[in-house]
Amino acid sequence: MINWEGVMPAVTTKFTSEDQLDLAMFEKNIKAQIDAGVHGIILGGTLGEASTLEQEEKETLIRTSLSLVEGKIPVIINIAEQSTKEAIAVAQHAEKVGAQGLMILPPMRYKATDFETVTYFKSIANSTSLPIMIYNNPIDYKIEVTLDMLEDLLECENIEAVKESTRDITNVLRIKSRFGDRVKVFTGVDTLGLESLVIGADGWVAGLVCAFPAETVAIYELVKAGKINEALEIYKWFMPLLELDISPQLVQNIKLAEVATGIGTENVRAPRLPLQGSERERVIGVINEAMACRPTLPEYKNLSSVA
Repeated sequence: MINWEGVMPAVTTKFTSEDQLDLAMFEKNIKAQIDAGVHGIILGGTLGEASTLEQEEKETLIRTSLSLVEGKIPVIINIAEQSTKEAIAVAQHAEKVGAQGLMILPPMRYKATDFETVTYFKSIANSTSLPIMIYNNPIDYKIEVTLDMLEDLLECENIEAVKESTRDITNVLRIKSRFGDRVKVFTGVDTLGLESLVIGADGWVAGLVCAFPAETVAIYELVKAGKINEALEIYKWFMPLLELDISPQLVQNIKLAEVATGIGTENVRAPRLPLQGSERERVIGVINEAMACRPTLPEYKNLSSVA
């Protein structure tokens, strides 16, 4: 069972310069997330360079994360496979290894019809007892999960949440109005994080949290406690950094930010390469400017909600 709320980082995968898993740096980052108060860990997403990970590496990341969180928060693995058969196999193996939930993308490399997409999601859901978050991101993955499709999907009791990344913030309201608490809604777009929470999103699958966990969790906790102005002050400072998430090079961008805060390295796995030239200088400039005026956070843990 997963309590689908709060900040859940889509963590980056750490690599050594020899292109092996860098478990020492991975552990350092996960511990920083836990210390900041995140509410779950999501492995092997886009930020986790899912398409480049081998099955054994995914298993290692799951086992390592489970050991680090010590049962305090759930460990969720992303499913982004090329076929339904592969997706089911990965889901079942993740459950066997000990993952506590799944985040599922639509079929990759094929623009499925609505019927095919729903059938794909249902086939995976029916193959496992793990709770599931559906990832709805038509901007990047060219397939939209409409409200009618979601209603069909909710016939599967273990489909419990949606990562809402359409960029249409009113979709948060549409989902909540139609389905109430039957499905939990997470914003999946960093630059819409605060706004989505204010209008009723249950949580935030975040990206820049990988480098700035405390700032991200503080925004969430302050919003939920009704302290919108305090959250907004942090959010204003954060926005230039959050914009690094809405880029094809979000992995490289966020890994550079992790270097700046001391909880990551710049190493990516080919075909990705570190940023070069003027774009690298621009991103480093954004990060350095933010670091120079990093805010002092209010006490954000254990705030009593006014709701």
